[in-house]
Amino acid sequence: MTDLTTAIVIGCDHAAYELKEKLKAYLLLRGESVEDIGPHSAESVDYPDYGKRVAELVSTGRYSRGILLCGTGLGMSMVANRFPGVRAALCHDLFGATMSRRHNDANILVLGGRVTGDTLAEEIVKVWLETPFEGGRHQNRLDLFDRID
Repeated sequence: MTDLTTAIVIGCDHAAYELKEKLKAYLLLRGESVEDIGPHSAESVDYPDYGKRVAELVSTGRYSRGILLCGTGLGMSMVANRFPGVRAALCHDLFGATMSRRHNDANILVLGGRVTGDTLAEEIVKVWLETPFEGGRHQNRLDLFDRID
């Protein structure tokens, strides 16, 4: 098997805590290095605090990839995409996960803990981690995208 090990930072809110824990175990089983920034229980928290922490770590280059989870994934997507260089993709299926990497070079995967089942979430993570960015005309488009203030 090709070495696909990547340092991944992961965070969630209370609504997706259980899914985060399952995905963290899955990632570790794959041999990935995972930094869990929390929360570390299912007690109610404010999702922007955790979305901001993951997005900052990816935006500054400390981590090349991140995973964020909340109830629907919408809130975390909105928070993460406010940071320079972050391309957070909310994915509900394998095609979206594939295209978010292939054409958009997404560096943060966002999932909804209340809308995505455990097995599908693992499959989405697998596809997202293993799909390379195609570059070429897609890089030109990302360059245009990155110039938007």
